[in-house]
Amino acid sequence: MNKSKRIFTKSKRSFRRRLPPIQSGDRIDYRNMSLISRFISEQGKILSRRVNRVTLKQQRLITIAIKQARILSLLPFLNNHKQFERSESTPRTTSLRTIKK
Repeated sequence: MNKSKRIFTKSKRSFRRRLPPIQSGDRIDYRNMSLISRFISEQGKILSRRVNRVTLKQQRLITIAIKQARILSLLPFLNNHKQFERSESTPRTTSLRTIKK
């Protein structure tokens, strides 16, 4: 079959279009904690733009709002519960060295 005579068919896979995570009425602000918390992982990291499915401008505003909220202590810098638990460490030597003369 020639290249010019090929029939391009549309794929029959259907997909559900996701709703945008930020509606037009939502204000991206450091005080809007319900909105900001959707864009932070369980570890406290800012999720990427691909994961969030937001525009570049929205991602920049979200990042600025999250950083402002962290500075004002509205959000923790780390959301790691293991940070405060004492884990088993390697045993350290507590004996003092004796100086030989």
